[in-house]
Amino acid sequence: MTDDEIDDILNRAASMPHEVDPRLLDRIGESIRPALSPVRPLPSPVVLAAALAGLCVLVGVAGAAHLGFAGFHKMNTLQGAVIFPVLGAFVWLAAWLSATEHIPGCRRSLTPGALLALCSLTLLAIFVSLFHDYGTDRFVAQGMTCLTAGLLHAVPTAGAAWIILRRGFAVDPLASALASGTLAGLAGVLMLELHCPNFEAPHVMLWHMAVIWVASAAAAGVAITIRATSTSKHG
Repeated sequence: MTDDEIDDILNRAASMPHEVDPRLLDRIGESIRPALSPVRPLPSPVVLAAALAGLCVLVGVAGAAHLGFAGFHKMNTLQGAVIFPVLGAFVWLAAWLSATEHIPGCRRSLTPGALLALCSLTLLAIFVSLFHDYGTDRFVAQGMTCLTAGLLHAVPTAGAAWIILRRGFAVDPLASALASGTLAGLAGVLMLELHCPNFEAPHVMLWHMAVIWVASAAAAGVAITIRATSTSKHG
């Protein structure tokens, strides 16, 4: 049998009428009609990003207000003028990516992985240039305190971000989790920069930055676990 003969058979089959009983169509329509209702459209990416960024800043500032603004009061003008605008820029980028990752079809100029790398390298470079005390007094004890406090602010940020984004759809759950984890970690870092008076460079570079790294890794781990569980159920 030649290709032309196969095409001819398929074309004849496609042109044959396939009548469906109108009563069956009516029953199908009646069964699905009660479930049909207007769907409230998602807010625009800008609105979602603004809500997420506001959430991140609110958690960070509220946490510092509760614990005290010792770090902010100890900073000199240059340190404050550099650190907080840069943190604000990365909060907005993380919020924007978190929003667009939940809206299929949105254009993305930066991947969440690239954002995490850029955020880490930029903040580390800033900390190196602004903090010159390389002492390590009570390095682990104070570091674990800051890491714990930062993560305690990252967790509610991640939970509230999920509530804001729950009506969206993440085409790539891992990328979405990484963006949201970075945003949550930035809330913890913002709180620490406002609160923590320990300006030893090793402390800030490791323990403050670790909040972002741990939050991002934890969010990615949750996404991978959910995907693996879903795959095993449908496998």
